[in-house]
Amino acid sequence: MSSVNVGERIRQLRLGLGMSVRILVAKTGFSPSLISQAENSQVTPSIGSLERIAMALGVSFGQFFVEPETNTMRLVRASVRPKLTSTRSPVSIEALAPLGEAGKLEPVMLIMAPGGRSGKFPAAPGGEKFALIVAGEVTLTLGDEVHVLRTGDAITFIPATPYEWANTSTGSTQVVIVTERLLP
Repeated sequence: MSSVNVGERIRQLRLGLGMSVRILVAKTGFSPSLISQAENSQVTPSIGSLERIAMALGVSFGQFFVEPETNTMRLVRASVRPKLTSTRSPVSIEALAPLGEAGKLEPVMLIMAPGGRSGKFPAAPGGEKFALIVAGEVTLTLGDEVHVLRTGDAITFIPATPYEWANTSTGSTQVVIVTERLLP
């Protein structure tokens, strides 16, 4: 039976969530020095403290003992991408990463025929978005702002207002959109 380095596991889980020590301190009520000492294996937290840390990290107590996924590569072949097609507009969305897997990014490809519209997305709290126009021309409406984007153009934004993608051109468009996943 192998031994688990609890401090390293706490650090892995925290960093995997993109969580700072300060946020973990606020969620647990522990001092910054205790968290730092625990992560550096200078102290071993009690079982009760570990349960509190696990809860703050959004994991079960048992997940301290599960080896982290070592495969950092996620491959999605073009021929088998999960695809969602709209029945209201000539638009489809293809997943560019495996569905349901944990990760900090959610990449998709938005494919719109002429006249295709995404529909208005509500403003989202946080969650930065990056979009690259792979082919064609698309109009992005961010609240009152209208941006016409062409092949090769890229935009990064945090959707503080409702937004919509629209293909107002005469050809098909492809837009890769990467969204920062909001973590607990």
